[in-house]
Amino acid sequence: MQFAGKSVIITGAGKGIGRACAKIMAERGAQVIALGRTAIDLESLGAEIDSRSILVDLADPAATRAAMKEAGTADFLINSAGINVLETSFDMTEAGYEAVMSINLRAALITCQEFGRARVAAGGGGAIVNITSIAGHRGFPEHLCYAASKAGLEGATRVLAKEFGPHGIRVNAVAPTITLTELALKAWSDPAKSEPMMVRHPIGRFAEVDDVARTIAMLLSSDTAMVTGTVLTVDGGFLAT
Repeated sequence: MQFAGKSVIITGAGKGIGRACAKIMAERGAQVIALGRTAIDLESLGAEIDSRSILVDLADPAATRAAMKEAGTADFLINSAGINVLETSFDMTEAGYEAVMSINLRAALITCQEFGRARVAAGGGGAIVNITSIAGHRGFPEHLCYAASKAGLEGATRVLAKEFGPHGIRVNAVAPTITLTELALKAWSDPAKSEPMMVRHPIGRFAEVDDVARTIAMLLSSDTAMVTGTVLTVDGGFLAT
């Protein structure tokens, strides 16, 4: 119960890593404020962990700000919402770019900004973890906009850490390898594509959502009170090969 009496806002809480984060944070005592765009996912999560749900389309900047204001002041923020549109560099479309960048990058910057403003008004303190990807470190085919969005979020994480630090707010990111979510299964369902990736993981497997969620919980905890501005890879050794 290391987060007893604390609250956490989680974007993309209805599915995948976000949902795993919601469950682990709740198990460890936190009150979860779950942001998502699919009502049935938020309802089922609320039935499991008694979370507070806010339905929002994070592609809409005004709606994102309104949702953060509705969420109120929390102790922690986890930016898990993310999408991918599989397009090659030759086939990139404006629609694909806007869809990926609006959620993966712009929405995360807005939620961080609103969280930071609320924390400063409350006297400071708190922590943020943004979820990026090893796609921001290595070039994967058909991931042009996704890679750009995640690399951009890592750069923003460092700026946020520098500017929020004097107010006692820590900001870090985790960069997972392929994690077995619905999004990843769509992108990596072809064995011809996934098997060459698997052999580059010394640990011998892709990540499970709980692998990432537990790492995020660690970064939010007081055990990492001196850690900020860091991008922690959760990649089974992929980047070491």
